[in-house]
Amino acid sequence: MTTKKLQESIALTLALSTLCFGTALAAEQDKYTEDLGEVLVTAERIPAAAKNVPADVTVITAEDIKDNHYRSTAEALSHINGVVMTNGGDGYDETVRIQGEERVVVLVDGERINDDQGSMSRASATLSRVPQIDNVERIEIVKGGSSALYGSDAIGGVVNIITKTPTKNKTTLDMNTGSWHTHNYVLSNEGREGKTSWQLVGGLNKRSYFSYKGNDGDSHRMPSSDYSNNNLSVKVKQELTPAQSLTLRFNHQLINGNQYYYQAPTGFVASGKQQNNFNDGSLTWKFKEDTKLPGFLRYFDHNKSADFSGKFNTRLQGIDYQNGWKLDANNKLVAGLEYHHSNSSNKPNGFYEDKKIINKAAYVQDTMRLNPKWFFVPGVRVDNHTSFGTHWTPKAGLTYRADKATKMFASWGRVYKAPTADDRFYAADYGAWGSYKGNPNLKAETGHTESLGITHDFNGKSTLSASYFHSVLNDAITWYAADGKNYAATNVDHEKRQGIELSWQQKLTPAWSYDIGYTYTDTNTSATDTNRSAKDVYSYLRHNSMPNAYRLGLHYQQGAWKANLMSRVGTGLDKASYGNRHFAVWDFNTSYEASKQLTVYLKALNFTNQAYSVYSSYRYPAAGRFFQLGMTYQF
Repeated sequence: MTTKKLQESIALTLALSTLCFGTALAAEQDKYTEDLGEVLVTAERIPAAAKNVPADVTVITAEDIKDNHYRSTAEALSHINGVVMTNGGDGYDETVRIQGEERVVVLVDGERINDDQGSMSRASATLSRVPQIDNVERIEIVKGGSSALYGSDAIGGVVNIITKTPTKNKTTLDMNTGSWHTHNYVLSNEGREGKTSWQLVGGLNKRSYFSYKGNDGDSHRMPSSDYSNNNLSVKVKQELTPAQSLTLRFNHQLINGNQYYYQAPTGFVASGKQQNNFNDGSLTWKFKEDTKLPGFLRYFDHNKSADFSGKFNTRLQGIDYQNGWKLDANNKLVAGLEYHHSNSSNKPNGFYEDKKIINKAAYVQDTMRLNPKWFFVPGVRVDNHTSFGTHWTPKAGLTYRADKATKMFASWGRVYKAPTADDRFYAADYGAWGSYKGNPNLKAETGHTESLGITHDFNGKSTLSASYFHSVLNDAITWYAADGKNYAATNVDHEKRQGIELSWQQKLTPAWSYDIGYTYTDTNTSATDTNRSAKDVYSYLRHNSMPNAYRLGLHYQQGAWKANLMSRVGTGLDKASYGNRHFAVWDFNTSYEASKQLTVYLKALNFTNQAYSVYSSYRYPAAGRFFQLGMTYQF
């Protein structure tokens, strides 16, 4: 028997044996009353108690979004411990890294928005594509490998943006103005009539330019840094029966502006105009909604058109199916099928056109309550890719509830990610500026992830969390330039990542609370090719590495007033890449609820005017001090 067939047999045996074992063992246990606490839907793809899932999960609620008047999902995520946002042009390509890993799945209501075209980074989803944050009920961030349930890209984790389902009729207008001739208008209408509910959100966002603080200590106006984002999102839900419904979702984003690059010694020079046009739609039939194991059948059609040094287009269509069963009082089984078909092009430059990728997948996972304190979650996924064949990604998670206040967990899983269309086929020659060339002979990335963690609540007023994460990725893909300017996609032997994450939250009084977070991430690569060294291929990781990341927050809420002071601190940076070895960014917001209908707010972002970088070195400085004054009116 070959090694591949042996692995497949072991994975299948594991899945079947755990189902049988769990059913037999659970029957012997006394009935257990769950301490549900907060209910999550992302970690196990079904509703599950946060204290029982074998994963490190953070939730941003609608109240958090409202209290901080976040402008975008990216801004909200930037204040989460273990999460770093990267942005190549202050509004473009807002990609998320979880615990140092760019390979992250982004979902909207469980619907995957990552595309198969990808980019020269390892991220294949931009948060510029998601609906306006005014449309969001909650954001669930699952940290650590989740490939068994969510497939490729779920190596660092999963971000699930869950939109609102209205229960009453209301219209909300949010208007604000700020530095750099910034003006934003968001109008949302939501309601319910009989068995039909709807939500309609439209936004106009404009900025004339932005300023940054250079390493020379002075503030500068970034040339040609205008930006606009006109967007519209629609969600309509029709209840068919108490247990079934149809949901139609559509999201449109039209983003215009400039990106920039650095050419010494003349300073920053504007590059070509960029336009991103996203149009994503889906129709979802949900059934068994009156149970704790609902199912769905979804068709989706996602279209991206990006015009920047050539046109990048990709259309991803697919059908997703999922169902769940309660095997007995202590076993919940979830299983699903996926069929995804994409066509990607990079024209009119003639780089590549109509490259087709088809991926078919099936997954199954059992959530087993072994006894009142132990939970075991085994699962397995199989993917069949048009160019890379069949891959199996088993996983296993274990949770121990020492008491109602304490959760300890451990998880392990295999990971798999096929090269994107850009990885394989991209080709551009800019003469003296250098070139970029994909590699059709790339291997798929494979490996494994592990995590351990503990969470403890102290008297319901304080919470301590600690976790350790580790991953090994074989044949990791990177873009490498032996001469510093002619880049090619290549596999490296290993990419290893490990680190720790600590957080503490405490409510001091009914009005005051604070939180502290720290994440340490160590990333390195190894390569055996004599034409390159591990140090050379490590350059991309070094440019985007933040070994030590800190999060601080102080929060006040009393009567009609709310205020939040938050900080993001990075240390241990590579000075040659970032221009600084450390940075500390402070944000502040306050709001006053003048009436049930009217709220006035003020924000000051980076109010100390810190010089720091958001992506791939000092060539991409973050925006400097920014003030914003706004109001929200509900009628």
